[in-house]
Amino acid sequence: MTGAAEQYGQALYELARDEDISREVFAQIQTLQEAFREEPGFLRLLSSPNLSKQERCDLLDESFRQQLHPYLLNFLKILTQEGLIRKFPECCTHVRNCYYTDNHILPVKAYTAQPLTQEQKQLLTEKMQTITGKTVLLENLIDPDCLGGVRLSYDGKQIDGTVQNRLASVGKLLKNTVL
Repeated sequence: MTGAAEQYGQALYELARDEDISREVFAQIQTLQEAFREEPGFLRLLSSPNLSKQERCDLLDESFRQQLHPYLLNFLKILTQEGLIRKFPECCTHVRNCYYTDNHILPVKAYTAQPLTQEQKQLLTEKMQTITGKTVLLENLIDPDCLGGVRLSYDGKQIDGTVQNRLASVGKLLKNTVL
Protein backbone atom coordinates (compact mmCIF):
# COMPACT_ATOMS: atom_id res chain seq x y z
CA MET A 1 0.00 0.00 0.00
CA THR A 2 1.34 3.41 -0.86
CA GLY A 3 1.98 6.01 1.81
CA ALA A 4 -0.56 8.44 0.35
CA ALA A 5 -3.33 5.84 0.25
CA GLU A 6 -2.58 4.84 3.82
CA GLN A 7 -2.55 8.46 5.01
CA TYR A 8 -5.81 9.37 3.29
CA GLY A 9 -7.51 6.13 4.37
CA GLN A 10 -6.35 6.67 7.96
CA ALA A 11 -7.61 10.25 7.95
CA LEU A 12 -11.04 9.23 6.65
CA TYR A 13 -11.35 6.40 9.14
CA GLU A 14 -10.26 8.51 12.12
CA LEU A 15 -12.74 11.25 11.19
CA ALA A 16 -15.56 8.71 10.86
CA ARG A 17 -14.60 7.03 14.14
CA ASP A 18 -14.38 10.35 15.98
CA GLU A 19 -17.81 11.36 14.67
CA ASP A 20 -19.20 7.90 15.59
CA ILE A 21 -20.16 7.09 12.01
CA SER A 22 -17.45 4.54 11.22
CA ARG A 23 -19.98 1.73 10.63
CA GLU A 24 -21.94 3.84 8.13
CA VAL A 25 -18.85 5.08 6.29
CA PHE A 26 -17.35 1.58 6.25
CA ALA A 27 -20.52 0.09 4.74
CA GLN A 28 -20.71 2.83 2.12
CA ILE A 29 -17.04 2.58 1.18
CA GLN A 30 -17.39 -1.20 0.70
CA THR A 31 -20.41 -0.69 -1.56
CA LEU A 32 -18.65 2.06 -3.47
CA GLN A 33 -15.53 -0.08 -3.94
CA GLU A 34 -17.66 -2.88 -5.39
CA ALA A 35 -19.39 -0.42 -7.73
CA PHE A 36 -16.03 0.88 -8.95
CA ARG A 37 -14.85 -2.71 -9.47
CA GLU A 38 -17.88 -3.34 -11.65
CA GLU A 39 -17.45 -0.05 -13.54
CA PRO A 40 -13.68 0.64 -13.72
CA GLY A 41 -14.29 3.22 -16.42
CA PHE A 42 -15.76 5.57 -13.83
CA LEU A 43 -12.45 5.80 -11.93
CA ARG A 44 -10.66 6.38 -15.23
CA LEU A 45 -13.10 9.18 -16.01
CA LEU A 46 -12.47 10.77 -12.61
CA SER A 47 -8.74 10.85 -13.34
CA SER A 48 -9.08 11.96 -16.96
CA PRO A 49 -7.16 15.11 -17.89
CA ASN A 50 -9.88 15.81 -20.49
CA LEU A 51 -12.13 17.06 -17.69
CA SER A 52 -11.27 19.86 -15.33
CA LYS A 53 -11.01 19.07 -11.63
CA GLN A 54 -14.23 21.02 -11.08
CA GLU A 55 -16.05 18.99 -13.72
CA ARG A 56 -14.88 15.75 -12.12
CA CYS A 57 -16.02 16.95 -8.67
CA ASP A 58 -19.36 18.00 -10.15
CA LEU A 59 -19.68 14.52 -11.63
CA LEU A 60 -19.13 13.02 -8.17
CA ASP A 61 -21.77 15.35 -6.73
CA GLU A 62 -24.30 14.42 -9.41
CA SER A 63 -23.60 10.70 -9.01
CA PHE A 64 -23.39 10.33 -5.24
CA ARG A 65 -24.79 13.37 -3.39
CA GLN A 66 -27.95 11.53 -2.30
CA GLN A 67 -26.27 8.16 -1.62
CA LEU A 68 -23.07 8.90 0.30
CA HIS A 69 -22.32 10.50 3.62
CA PRO A 70 -20.88 13.98 2.99
CA TYR A 71 -17.53 12.97 4.54
CA LEU A 72 -17.13 10.14 2.05
CA LEU A 73 -18.24 12.30 -0.86
CA ASN A 74 -15.75 15.00 0.14
CA PHE A 75 -13.08 12.32 0.51
CA LEU A 76 -13.67 11.29 -3.11
CA LYS A 77 -13.48 14.92 -4.21
CA ILE A 78 -10.18 15.42 -2.38
CA LEU A 79 -8.71 12.30 -3.99
CA THR A 80 -9.90 13.55 -7.36
CA GLN A 81 -8.48 17.05 -6.87
CA GLU A 82 -5.14 15.66 -5.68
CA GLY A 83 -4.92 13.27 -8.62
CA LEU A 84 -5.12 10.26 -6.31
CA ILE A 85 -8.53 8.82 -7.19
CA ARG A 86 -6.90 5.70 -8.64
CA LYS A 87 -5.60 5.01 -5.11
CA PHE A 88 -9.18 4.68 -3.86
CA PRO A 89 -9.07 0.84 -3.66
CA GLU A 90 -5.92 1.05 -1.51
CA CYS A 91 -7.58 3.64 0.71
CA CYS A 92 -10.52 1.25 1.10
CA THR A 93 -8.17 -1.52 2.19
CA HIS A 94 -6.72 0.70 4.88
CA VAL A 95 -10.14 1.84 6.08
CA ARG A 96 -11.27 -1.80 6.23
CA ASN A 97 -8.17 -2.82 8.21
CA CYS A 98 -8.69 0.03 10.69
CA TYR A 99 -12.38 -0.81 11.06
CA TYR A 100 -11.65 -4.50 11.63
CA THR A 101 -8.97 -3.70 14.21
CA ASP A 102 -11.17 -1.28 16.15
CA ASN A 103 -14.14 -3.67 16.09
CA HIS A 104 -12.18 -6.86 16.82
CA ILE A 105 -13.12 -8.46 13.52
CA LEU A 106 -10.90 -11.17 12.08
CA PRO A 107 -11.25 -12.25 8.45
CA VAL A 108 -10.43 -15.96 8.09
CA LYS A 109 -10.04 -17.88 4.83
CA ALA A 110 -10.86 -21.59 5.02
CA TYR A 111 -9.49 -23.59 2.08
CA THR A 112 -11.26 -26.91 1.51
CA ALA A 113 -11.61 -29.47 -1.30
CA GLN A 114 -15.42 -29.21 -1.18
CA PRO A 115 -17.63 -26.34 -0.02
CA LEU A 116 -18.32 -26.35 3.71
CA THR A 117 -21.92 -26.88 4.76
CA GLN A 118 -23.68 -24.12 6.65
CA GLU A 119 -23.36 -26.16 9.83
CA GLN A 120 -19.61 -26.69 9.29
CA LYS A 121 -19.13 -22.97 8.66
CA GLN A 122 -21.02 -22.14 11.84
CA LEU A 123 -19.00 -24.61 13.95
CA LEU A 124 -15.69 -23.44 12.49
CA THR A 125 -16.63 -19.80 13.01
CA GLU A 126 -17.60 -20.42 16.62
CA LYS A 127 -14.38 -22.37 17.28
CA MET A 128 -12.23 -19.60 15.74
CA GLN A 129 -14.10 -16.95 17.76
CA THR A 130 -13.41 -18.91 20.94
CA ILE A 131 -9.71 -19.27 20.07
CA THR A 132 -9.14 -15.66 18.95
CA GLY A 133 -11.67 -13.76 21.05
CA LYS A 134 -12.69 -11.85 17.93
CA THR A 135 -15.68 -11.77 15.63
CA VAL A 136 -14.73 -14.05 12.74
CA LEU A 137 -15.68 -13.38 9.12
CA LEU A 138 -15.22 -16.80 7.51
CA GLU A 139 -14.69 -17.10 3.76
CA ASN A 140 -14.67 -20.61 2.31
CA LEU A 141 -12.44 -21.02 -0.74
CA ILE A 142 -12.23 -24.21 -2.77
CA ASP A 143 -8.78 -25.75 -3.31
CA PRO A 144 -8.91 -29.22 -4.89
CA ASP A 145 -5.29 -29.81 -3.83
CA CYS A 146 -6.49 -30.06 -0.21
CA LEU A 147 -7.92 -33.55 -0.89
CA GLY A 148 -9.71 -33.26 2.46
CA GLY A 149 -9.53 -31.33 5.72
CA VAL A 150 -9.17 -27.59 6.00
CA ARG A 151 -6.39 -25.01 5.79
CA LEU A 152 -7.03 -21.76 7.65
CA SER A 153 -5.35 -18.47 6.85
CA TYR A 154 -5.78 -15.43 9.09
CA ASP A 155 -3.80 -12.56 10.52
CA GLY A 156 -0.61 -13.66 8.75
CA LYS A 157 -0.91 -17.18 10.20
CA GLN A 158 -1.72 -20.48 8.59
CA ILE A 159 -3.08 -23.64 10.20
CA ASP A 160 -2.92 -26.58 7.85
CA GLY A 161 -5.10 -29.55 8.73
CA THR A 162 -5.44 -30.86 5.17
CA VAL A 163 -4.89 -34.45 4.09
CA GLN A 164 -2.20 -33.18 1.72
CA ASN A 165 -0.25 -31.64 4.62
CA ARG A 166 -0.62 -34.76 6.75
CA LEU A 167 0.61 -36.95 3.91
CA ALA A 168 3.59 -34.65 3.44
CA SER A 169 4.38 -34.93 7.17
CA VAL A 170 4.25 -38.74 7.00
CA GLY A 171 6.49 -38.64 3.93
CA LYS A 172 9.09 -36.55 5.79
CA LEU A 173 8.93 -38.90 8.76
CA LEU A 174 9.49 -41.92 6.52
CA LYS A 175 12.44 -40.25 4.76
CA ASN A 176 14.11 -39.55 8.09
CA THR A 177 13.51 -43.04 9.48
CA VAL A 178 16.59 -45.24 9.54
CA LEU A 179 15.88 -48.90 8.91
